[in-house]
Amino acid sequence: MTTLVVVRKAGQVVMAADTLVTFGDTRLSHRFEANSKIFKVETPQGVSYIGMAGTVAHFPVLRKAMSTLPPEELRLNSREEVFDTFLRLHSLLKESFFLQSKEDDNDPYESSQFTVLIANATGIYGLYSYREVFEFKEFWGVGSGRSFALGAMHAIWAKARTAREVALAGMNAGCEFDKNSGGLIDVFTLKLKASS
Repeated sequence: MTTLVVVRKAGQVVMAADTLVTFGDTRLSHRFEANSKIFKVETPQGVSYIGMAGTVAHFPVLRKAMSTLPPEELRLNSREEVFDTFLRLHSLLKESFFLQSKEDDNDPYESSQFTVLIANATGIYGLYSYREVFEFKEFWGVGSGRSFALGAMHAIWAKARTAREVALAGMNAGCEFDKNSGGLIDVFTLKLKASS
């Protein structure tokens, strides 16, 4: 599992994640494996950071799947664009990467099995397994350490001067109290595009 957060404050967007991998009761720290739960995607519209919580198998699959989309179809700069991009990716994930799209017999839609956060100059977004997309105004967190991270970010929000400060408060709480989060913290910062 993981602690992964996104924050939007003071003209910046920040994404941060821990680097610990767990296999049941076994912990694989950054010392033994160069693990990053965040990757960079460059499109004609700009840079986005993508972070995920869940099985380690998702990371190489999603990176590879996104790299195979034509640039005009890889758009992540609004809630609608994120939805459209991941709708296109869903078919590709099933056909080329053998995604198991069923979670439960009562599923309303096929699942993409992902919990994804996206940060770019237009804002911070979250995508869940049925391709539900959220655009967060301030901050959000996912993974097994999310409750600790959300509480810490909420507590510091009014006092913090930067998005990075809020993100690190969330990450430090997640890594301190969640048994499946830890290690070095990766932090990526982008300037928020001015609203028109």
